[in-house]
Amino acid sequence: MLKQLLLLIVFSLPLTANAHSPSSSYLFIMDSESQSETPQLRWDIALRDLEIAIGLDSNLDQKISWQELKNKQKAITAYAFSNLSLLRQQKPCRLNDTGLQTVQHSDGAYAVLHIQPDCAAKQGVLNVNYSLLFADDTNHRGIILDQRKGKSNTLIASPEHASFKLNESKSRVDNFLMFVLQGIWHILIGFDHILFVLTLMLPAVLRYKNKQWIAVAAFRPALMNLVKVVTAFTLAHSITLSLATLGIVSLPSRWVESTIALSVVLAAVNNVKPLFKHITRARLTLAFLFGLVHGFGFASVLADLNLDQGSLLLSLLGFNLGVEMGQGLILLFLFPLVFLLRKTRLYQIYIVKGGSLIISLVASVWLVQRAVL
Repeated sequence: MLKQLLLLIVFSLPLTANAHSPSSSYLFIMDSESQSETPQLRWDIALRDLEIAIGLDSNLDQKISWQELKNKQKAITAYAFSNLSLLRQQKPCRLNDTGLQTVQHSDGAYAVLHIQPDCAAKQGVLNVNYSLLFADDTNHRGIILDQRKGKSNTLIASPEHASFKLNESKSRVDNFLMFVLQGIWHILIGFDHILFVLTLMLPAVLRYKNKQWIAVAAFRPALMNLVKVVTAFTLAHSITLSLATLGIVSLPSRWVESTIALSVVLAAVNNVKPLFKHITRARLTLAFLFGLVHGFGFASVLADLNLDQGSLLLSLLGFNLGVEMGQGLILLFLFPLVFLLRKTRLYQIYIVKGGSLIISLVASVWLVQRAVL
């Protein structure tokens, strides 16, 4: 029965293998060039999301050309406008399409819709209702950036919270807490990051002797093993998250995502058959070196927000704290259970070796998708 369950997991997990970067769109709200009180909008929507929602690739060559995008401009506008409403004084604003472009974000190509609202009420509180893709993808997030009058307010639209009053200025504390929550959410849906941390955690309650895993005798050494590995990973990804977000270092997204997948493969294989002579030192080295790459993956979330320097630093701090909290929640929940099971054949054979083998197969699919496709 257990072997059948493992096989089921092998064949089902690759179905989710596409995603490190969650689906997001970016709605920029800016001052009008005509000095009117009615703002201008710029809405960046990923081409991959539009392909799923309405279909763009008319010749089925798995590439979306500018001509294919132009041919679908009316359909794109109709679909987008049906999932966005702007109101002032509770009176709807008519949305006018004023142009279409493309832009490259850290996770791929986006269509850029330029929108000029026409509001019956010329002054007053602006309300935004956002529902793009929520019916098809509950993990989608609409990132709303209110950049009017020198402000830099960032709001996150989700299926649970899709309506906002834009004229209510958010405090720095509110913005900080929002990015903390965003960091927690990002790590909880970042399957590649979770699997990497899990592969580092699984052998923390074991030691390798005579070519086999043996349970450690007490909780303290097991916990210290885990703390050392997690600290190395945290320190490394915090360094590169900061460097990448501040624009000091930049690496190609395809290279980063492929290397993240490779890190999961190597860490998992190392649990099945250790690749290095000094096991503990090797795990610390893997955690630190690949943690540097994972930091670039985390940074992609903040890189596309175009925040000013003051807002960026606070957002970076909150997001990084959220990532650590999300990671900690996972380990806090799983580690006591792992420790209790450490002496069993179920854990040493099926969970550590069998589970790591499954993780390596899934990550290999990710590696091929990200490096080749």
